[in-house]
Amino acid sequence: MNAFQAYKACVPIAWSPNLYITLVRGIPGTRRLHRRTLEALRLRKCNRTVMRWNTPTVRGMLQQVKRLVVIETEEMYKARKQKEASHQALRQPLVINHLPASATGSFQ
Repeated sequence: MNAFQAYKACVPIAWSPNLYITLVRGIPGTRRLHRRTLEALRLRKCNRTVMRWNTPTVRGMLQQVKRLVVIETEEMYKARKQKEASHQALRQPLVINHLPASATGSFQ
């Protein structure tokens, strides 16, 4: 279950000391009050994540902009990052030979 589905399933977040908040919707076209709330949360660009303490003030701000953000607990955030890191493909290092093709054969 990804973070967005977990949030939509109303996973309880009150026990986690830290919340990881990711802006997933664009800011243009939103209400001024929502833009000010996102600015106070230090969310300025899409797909940026910030960590905030789990306080009633922050939860109230998140309730206001819940359609624009995804909220994760610390465990959910670490699991997602670990999954993304393991998903990245490893490729072999490139070996570059700077000698011309004629010089690689023999030195006559």
